[in-house]
Amino acid sequence: MGEVERDAEQGISETRVGRADRRTAETEVSVEVTLDGSGYHRIETGIGFFDHMLAHVALHGLFDLVVEAEGDLHVDPHHTVEDVALVLGQAFDRALGDRRGIVRIGSAYVPMDETLAFVALDLSGRPYAVTQVGWTGDRAGGLPVTLIDHVFRSFATAVRANVHARVLYGDDDHHQAEALFKALGRALAAATRLDARRGGSIPSTKGTL
Repeated sequence: MGEVERDAEQGISETRVGRADRRTAETEVSVEVTLDGSGYHRIETGIGFFDHMLAHVALHGLFDLVVEAEGDLHVDPHHTVEDVALVLGQAFDRALGDRRGIVRIGSAYVPMDETLAFVALDLSGRPYAVTQVGWTGDRAGGLPVTLIDHVFRSFATAVRANVHARVLYGDDDHHQAEALFKALGRALAAATRLDARRGGSIPSTKGTL
């Protein structure tokens, strides 16, 4: 699998673009993200439900996102999901650069039918993740729910952010997962946005993130 192909007519711009790749004996992953995008996405991980969840991040965050992954799905989806989450975080980290001028902190509530999810995050440079979900079964859309928690932890580590994700209530595990990923996209949209009032300064008393 080659580098992520760029498709100009799809509107992927050169503004705040991050690219990352990972090659192991278990997976091959390439990700490209444009922070100032339109929600365009092309996602192919071989795991339909995971593709659907990542599409929500792009669409609700208005990020242009291309993900290409091949993994040892004959074993199970764990390696593919974990590595995609890590490479996704790396791509966001590279797109953010030194994080100069960003809002830095963002949050979002997302309702979906009987479910209400919340994600708050700080692009602080300090990775930490907390997920609180009362799953009713062991799978959502055919994906083990333990891997959904793992996505948030792996992404937080690679993007160097403090991420708190919680489902306040819900009965349908598909709805709970979908609301979480929509909330992640919207919280990222808020946190990565450039704030003109900062004049390009880094939003930290330390002077670095």
